[in-house]
Amino acid sequence: MIVDSSLPILVVDDYHTMVRIIRNLLKQIGFENVDDASNGEEALAKIKDKHYGLIISDWNMEPMSGYQLLQQVRADQERSSIPFIMVTAESKTDNVIAARQAGVDHYIIKPFNAGTLKSKIDAVFAPAAA
Repeated sequence: MIVDSSLPILVVDDYHTMVRIIRNLLKQIGFENVDDASNGEEALAKIKDKHYGLIISDWNMEPMSGYQLLQQVRADQERSSIPFIMVTAESKTDNVIAARQAGVDHYIIKPFNAGTLKSKIDAVFAPAAA
């Protein structure tokens, strides 16, 4: 499946270096329309002002975690269908289960490369198997 490379993407991470890495990986796979936020609260403000086609968020952030951001996005009827990929350094099963139950579309464990990111994005936008 070909994902529209003009799709606006929001990258949320409190670690600026990680934002830059994800932005560069997205550019490598053809995505140029990338905004970023340094925490969940900043992300929510941006989501209210602009319609994003994908959110890629870190899990561990203060004062609002990526998990809390996911819950807020899923609770908002106008934005609940935005695809959401969670990025984390922890592969705790409990976190994966909690994120799935909260409606995350995919999960990426750090570190990862452009190929992994592309495959997760492709999986999020793949048509549901009939």
